[in-house]
Amino acid sequence: MNVWTRLSSVGILAILLIGCDRAAPSGWAGYVEGDYIYVSAPLGGTLAALPVAAGASVPQGGPLFTLEAEAERLARAEAQARRSAAEAQAANTDSGRRADEIAVTEAQLARARAQAALAMNELVRVQALVVQNFVSPAQLDDARAAEAQARAQVTELEAALRVARLPARTQERAAAHASASAAGEALKQADWRLAQKAQRAPAAAQVADTYFRLGEWVPAGQPVVSLLPPGAVKARFYVAESEAGALAPGQAVTIHCDGCGAPIAARISRIATQAEYTPPIIYSNAQRAKLVFMVEARANAPADAARLRPGQPIDVHKAG
Repeated sequence: MNVWTRLSSVGILAILLIGCDRAAPSGWAGYVEGDYIYVSAPLGGTLAALPVAAGASVPQGGPLFTLEAEAERLARAEAQARRSAAEAQAANTDSGRRADEIAVTEAQLARARAQAALAMNELVRVQALVVQNFVSPAQLDDARAAEAQARAQVTELEAALRVARLPARTQERAAAHASASAAGEALKQADWRLAQKAQRAPAAAQVADTYFRLGEWVPAGQPVVSLLPPGAVKARFYVAESEAGALAPGQAVTIHCDGCGAPIAARISRIATQAEYTPPIIYSNAQRAKLVFMVEARANAPADAARLRPGQPIDVHKAG
């Protein structure tokens, strides 16, 4: 190869390098990230129903999955029975004894009063006989004791009748009502546990994926379904540390991607506080092995956000 040929080759290579450098985009490479909702149950159980599939759309409140809940149903029935018993006991302490029990006490009091009247008459008779020396003073003492005993019996039954008509003591009533309240709270807990076995969509969304099949055991807190609400996406890109200082939350940027059509207007929503090396997912020779800051941006319009798909490669540029 002669000198002119070598010079021509070098010139052509230089022109190509200059052209490639001018064609390189003055932006940052990144990808689209989805803000997924991972739906799980706080209680474990066997997956009994899964009415949704990946790719389907569900409205807000639509059923997602149901776990087997026989134990929770039985626990709720027990809690309900305990509350009924506690409430009945509390109501019982608020009232006196039953009418039939009070009637028995009233009959006993009437009989005691009659016996007291007879004892008083007997005392008067014996006192008269003692004055006439027909009976001994000892019989008078017996008559007095019998009359006093009859009066004491009347006093006792009168007190018993008053007690029978009164409610329970204040402390007993407070304890009974506290037990009823505790039983009611236990029933609420049982209702909550039973309700957690059937999960519904917290928002209208598309089912991104399901992670269990019918009949499989689902541990507590393990996501069963992931949802992607409309427009719940963001652009995630990486900016060199030398450029990060010129960016700020709220700053306008544009998102470019294959098949997206016109550039998408967006604003920066987050700038990472710590630097990192460019993730392997960013296939850019210009940014590879550089110390960068992760930046996130969200589309200004929901319609524009719907044009983005999670995992999609993008380029981000400063607006204007």
